[in-house]
Amino acid sequence: MIDVKKLKVLTKKFNVLYVEDEEQMRESLMAYLVKIFKNVKTAKDGQEGLELYRHEKFDIVITDIQMPNLNGIEMAKKIKELNHKQEIMIVSAYTEINYFIESIKIGISGYIIKPVDFSQMNEEIYKIVYKLKKFNENKLYGLHLEELIEERTKEKESLQAQIIENHQQTLFALVGMIEKRDSYTGGHSQRVAKYSMLIAKELGCAYEECEKLYQAGILHDIGKISTPDSILLKPGKLSDIEYKLIQEHVESGYDMLKKIYMYKELAKIIRCHHERYDGTGYPKGLKGDEIPFLSRIMMVADAFDAMTTNRIYKKRKSIDEALKEIKELSKIQFHPEIADVSFEALNKISIEKNISQLPKNELEKERFSYFYKDQTVNTYNKSYFELILNKDCQEKKYKYLKAFYFHGLTKFNEKYSWNEGDEILAKFVSILEKISSKALIFRVHGEAFAVLLEENIQLKDDFFKDIDFLKNSDIRISKKNINLLEKKICSFEDLEKCIHFY
Repeated sequence: MIDVKKLKVLTKKFNVLYVEDEEQMRESLMAYLVKIFKNVKTAKDGQEGLELYRHEKFDIVITDIQMPNLNGIEMAKKIKELNHKQEIMIVSAYTEINYFIESIKIGISGYIIKPVDFSQMNEEIYKIVYKLKKFNENKLYGLHLEELIEERTKEKESLQAQIIENHQQTLFALVGMIEKRDSYTGGHSQRVAKYSMLIAKELGCAYEECEKLYQAGILHDIGKISTPDSILLKPGKLSDIEYKLIQEHVESGYDMLKKIYMYKELAKIIRCHHERYDGTGYPKGLKGDEIPFLSRIMMVADAFDAMTTNRIYKKRKSIDEALKEIKELSKIQFHPEIADVSFEALNKISIEKNISQLPKNELEKERFSYFYKDQTVNTYNKSYFELILNKDCQEKKYKYLKAFYFHGLTKFNEKYSWNEGDEILAKFVSILEKISSKALIFRVHGEAFAVLLEENIQLKDDFFKDIDFLKNSDIRISKKNINLLEKKICSFEDLEKCIHFY
């Protein structure tokens, strides 16, 4: 027997529709139902019950069968059409088999014969409300589960986005480090990314491929983080061994990026951007169609930027000259379809004329000049002298040159020692440094120095006469002043012809 108190605990939140045409029976059962359920509404026939159902929500429908206008079975069918999960219980005096069969077909939850046995009624109600409770719990759990899954999904997506952002920030920080080590490389990466995207768009590549290529362009030289400064920052031409070492930046970048899931595709593009159509490139010596399509685009973009940028020993080409060379290298270095479309993609771009490997500030100058230092006396060497002169022939920053030559230094070294001679040279340089804080001092030969000045500073003829470290030696110093506005000197050879050191 069902405990009524426990039943009330289960039924207190449920709404019931009770349909009965017999008034006495309706009032009698209604009085009982309101004690159990939260809300009970009644209808006097099937048609009224159906209309009420259409306008309100009920957890349980209890109905008689034989009623005017619309009987209980017909009403139940229409209700099931509206909601096939609706719980319906029949309370009827009719026991015909046909009614039972119809009830089963419709999916009636319970069938009670009049007169009503309330113990049986309680059992049927218990079964229905227990079923509803479990269904609601499962539904609620499902909703919570969906919310939980959605929340977890959002958390996962957020975490994934954060991971991607962290990786991106780390990689771009590394690119930034390379830029600080070598200012040319940073600007170069941005330009290669831009040119790659322009070529890809001209080829009709999808937006996703263009974006992928742009990102790869930004990161294509990231492997240079492992390249020694002595090679990466060397302004001059590289030796064979140095060239082999810098080639390793391709594999270094690939190894770094391939370990990050979202950059695996970029790693493949970057790995092949120094391959060549004829198979003589690196690192794998791929040729022709063996080279990935997006890498073929980057190969052209990378070379185009190198051609149109001022290098230390190589003047930049114009856009037309660069595109002509790319065309000439079709089927040699570049794939013909990329070389052909590059003209349309790049012929109208504008390039900053001041893009150069030359240092742009004092710190860069100091780091840059490291490769041009004379280690004995800590002045700049002949290579840097020629570099500055060649650059200054256009800028005219340095207007005056003073040349000094040591006579008798070789004999002094033979008589005393090379170390003694080096000390004299070092002391001489310390005196030259006092001429002007803006002066550039070069050791252009073992026994010759040159000083570049922005303004003309006169030195007396006997400027070196009273220098203590020269008094007791046979060393003498000759000097010559040159006005660079009047005489064009762009190399050591020009200087040598002008002043006849020997």
